Parts: sequence; C-alpha cells; structure tokens
Amino acid sequence: MNVRISAGWIYAALIIALSIVVLRSFLPSLVIACVTAVASWPLYERFAFPVRQRIGRGATSFAFTVLMTVFVLVPMMFAIGALLIEANVLLRDIAAADRNGIPPPPWLASLPLAGSWLAERWQLGLARPGAFAAWVERMQPAEMLVWAQSLGQFMARHVFIIAFAVLVLYFLYQQGESLSGGLRRVLSQRLGERAEAYVQLATCALRASVNSMLVVGLIEGLAVWIVYSIAGAVHAGIWAAITGALGVVPFLGYVAVITLSLQLAITGAKTSAVLVLALGTLILLVGDKVVRPAVARDGTRLPFVWVLMGCLGGFEAFGLIGLVIGPVALTLAREIWEQRMHEVRRPIPGAATLR
Repeated sequence: MNVRISAGWIYAALIIALSIVVLRSFLPSLVIACVTAVASWPLYERFAFPVRQRIGRGATSFAFTVLMTVFVLVPMMFAIGALLIEANVLLRDIAAADRNGIPPPPWLASLPLAGSWLAERWQLGLARPGAFAAWVERMQPAEMLVWAQSLGQFMARHVFIIAFAVLVLYFLYQQGESLSGGLRRVLSQRLGERAEAYVQLATCALRASVNSMLVVGLIEGLAVWIVYSIAGAVHAGIWAAITGALGVVPFLGYVAVITLSLQLAITGAKTSAVLVLALGTLILLVGDKVVRPAVARDGTRLPFVWVLMGCLGGFEAFGLIGLVIGPVALTLAREIWEQRMHEVRRPIPGAATLR
C-alpha cells in the first residue's frame, strides 16, 4: 500500500477537519444515515428496479425512505411508549400496595452475602404503610426539576438527530450510486489497488453487524414471549415486543424484564416475577454475548471474542451506532494488519540467504 502525502493532500485534510468541526452537531445524523443506507442498499435496489421508471428517482427514494422510517423507527417508538405506559401502571400498583406497606419478598433474605441486610433495609423502609409515599415526598423538588430538564433535553436532541438522519437518508438513496462511485475512485487513487477490497470488507462487516442487531431483537422477542406466557403475565405479547425492540441495544432489554418482574411482584405473583427475572435475564445475556457475535462473525471474519469486544466497546464509545462501527473498525484493522504481515514475510529480491 503506497500512500503519497503532498501539499494538496494536507490542504484537503485541513478542509475536511474544518468541515467536521462545522458539522459536529450533525455527525450522529450523518453516521446513522450512512449506516442505514449501506445496510439497506440491496433492499433499495430491489424496490427501485420495478418502480423507478414509472414514478421517477426522487419519488422512489422518498417512498423507500418512508418505508425505512416506519419499519425502523416505529417499533422502537412503540416499545418506548408502551414501556412508559406500563411503568405508569407499575407506579399505580406500588402506590396502592404502599397503603398497607410493601412486605419484602420471602426469597430476599435467602440471597447469599447481602440477603439479610437487604431484607432488613426493606423492612425498615418499605414495609411500613405509607413509607414509599413519604420517600417520594422527601425528594427535593429542585432535583426532580433538573432530572426532568435533562430528560427533556435528551429527548429533544434525539428527535433532532433522527429528523436529520431521515433527511440525509433520502438524499443518500437519491444520490447513492454517484457518491459511492466517487468515493471508490478517490480511495483507489489514494490507497491503491487494496482500496476496493477494503470497501467490500467494510460493507460486508457493516451489513453483518446490522443483521446481528435485527436477529438478536427477533430471537429475544420470541424467546421472552414464551417465558412471559408461561409466567402468566398480562399482555405477554406486548411485553415481548417491548423487550425485543429494546433488546436491539445491549443491556436496554433488561429494563423491560425488570419492570415486568416488579409489576408481577407487586401484584402478588412472586413466583412468576422470579421466573421472568431469571429466564428473561438469561435470554438477554445469551442474545448479547452469544447470538450477536455469532451472527456478526460471518461477515466480519473476526473471532468470537473480538466481535463481542467490538460490539460492546463500540456501544460504550459511540452509543447505539457503535454496535456497527465497532466490529467494522476491528475488521478493517485486522485486514490492514494481515496485509502488513504478508508484506513483511515477502522475500526481498536479491537478499542473501543465510545458511
């Protein structure tokens, strides 16, 4: 790989850096749109081929953008909305139980190490009638206001990010072929003959990472639906859809499992609560630690542990989009390393052989 650094290259790098500074607030939207466009491009080509000649390129791109928005955003919005509704029901159940006091579950004291301490603290805190309401009243109004403001800012920022991501996604569907061709030509000029291989490898790794997210969400949703039905949970299908949609993000599905477990425990179904908590946690753990890396490994060609570290490390560094960026970055790093090792092992022409 022969990279030529010239004055023009330096000037271009400075301009790109300045552009990144200007667009830093829009970078999450750009990254989300690019990942979505690359991952869904084969579907877009199948959709566009029969209809583009009849309705035009712009209308085709707009229609497919609407479809992607509905099928990607609506399930997540449904999951969050349904979880908020169920959380409200849970709070009402807690308030009703608090009138007579909330006794500790029988199994709490039998937990190893901290079981007796937790049972004692529960008995002192929540077992008395009205204890939970008194605890809520002791909360500082200023702290609740700060929390509400932070939540509002978080929601507003993500609405902004998603709105611009949808707008950029429409542009990418419309101009994707020309942008892809130009990018490939630039990379070929700068990186040489290996550029095309890098692009293909990154594309396969990206699509494999996205597929792993979808497969994990589907499998976890179906598995917990069986568990919730056996446990006798009300609205088991809705709770399974919530868990599967949130389970696309590592550790977020546990929120649904814990919420349902608390709701069952408050209503007196303690055995069902323990069953949901234990088996639901096990299903999510297997989905995040086994299924996700196993599905992504076919496209990234990385060992299991590296796929797992790429998913979790990428999520920690970049958030949800890091689930895709992490494995792709490690895949490219592995390819570059193997290429360099191949060049190092290549015999030097005319070199003397030691005997």
